[in-house]
Amino acid sequence: MGIEVIRIGQRLVRDDRVTTHVALVSRAFGAEKIFMTEVNPEIKDTLAKINKTWGGDFAVEFIDKWKPIVKKKKEENFKIIHLTMYGESINEIQEQLQKEENLLVVVGAEKVPREIYELADFNVGVGNQPHSEISALAILLDRIQKGEQFEKSFPNAERKIMPTKNGKNVQVKETRD
Repeated sequence: MGIEVIRIGQRLVRDDRVTTHVALVSRAFGAEKIFMTEVNPEIKDTLAKINKTWGGDFAVEFIDKWKPIVKKKKEENFKIIHLTMYGESINEIQEQLQKEENLLVVVGAEKVPREIYELADFNVGVGNQPHSEISALAILLDRIQKGEQFEKSFPNAERKIMPTKNGKNVQVKETRD
């Protein structure tokens, strides 16, 4: 399954941290790439450092306009999932989403354009109360992958957390200079 995420918009200053967390959740929960509009360029550097330390090759691509990406992904047979409080319940459609091969998840910031609702193959609601787009993305990605994303290995990691009942166990790869 190929999963990518597109973050549309950003409320200036306030959303640098939120957008960074959308990218971190995307990476940790199994997405391969995130497209971003209107963002702080430092976010790309942060994700590159995360990849270097914790492994993987999660990609960040800055874009000027969201619509060409969404249309291109539709042409490539991606199913477009728009996360919104007003969509179909995740509980009702998660099994259908699990069957899809390639997904582009749309995560908005402020009010998203009406056109997103129309372009999306699925408008998905995670809960029916106001909440964070970060939590909605995490729940959606977890439900789609049935928790299997946590078994994924991140290649070339300098550090790896080893599950333990008590304390911290971090495996650090020795580097030779």
